[in-house]
Amino acid sequence: MRRVVRFSEPSFRIENVVASVTLNQRLDLELIASRVPNAEYNPEQFPGLVLRISRPKTATLIFSSGKMVCTGAKSENEVYKAVKNIIKILRDHGIEIVGQPQIKIQNIVASANLHAEVNLEKAAFLLSNSMYEPEQFPGLIYRMDDPRVVILIFSSGKCVCTGAKKEDEVEVAIKKLYNKLKELGVLYVT
Repeated sequence: MRRVVRFSEPSFRIENVVASVTLNQRLDLELIASRVPNAEYNPEQFPGLVLRISRPKTATLIFSSGKMVCTGAKSENEVYKAVKNIIKILRDHGIEIVGQPQIKIQNIVASANLHAEVNLEKAAFLLSNSMYEPEQFPGLIYRMDDPRVVILIFSSGKCVCTGAKKEDEVEVAIKKLYNKLKELGVLYVT
């Protein structure tokens, strides 16, 4: 009797969304540091001010140019909530913010599980745009063109996807990778 091997669908989880924010105005970081209780500002060490909030749990770097970088969000939606909360905190502490912030997602990092082991030697040979040097790094580095992401693939079937600009690009990339590896015959269910 022939044994049927069933592959289960890959899964993924967004780990970090990084966004740039433009306020189109200059900011007085000394003033913000003196008024906002949990603001961290040490210009001798770093030119930006760090403001951490708990809902959603993020850290935002604020620069005097009016540029900000928000990190730590687990979704695009959390980025927008975090920026809205930061603006509210600044306004509540007497910092004038004019206009609406311009928010741009720069990078989404996700972890994934293919639920199958991967023969990385064979995958590196068959997969174009890939690099595998096990003496230097245990994972295969795969550069996907569409969507434009980089995926680190480990023999366990665990992956890290980086470079996406939208959450749905992560899903598309992981499914595409999974189907490609399955087609190449390099996935093994244990």
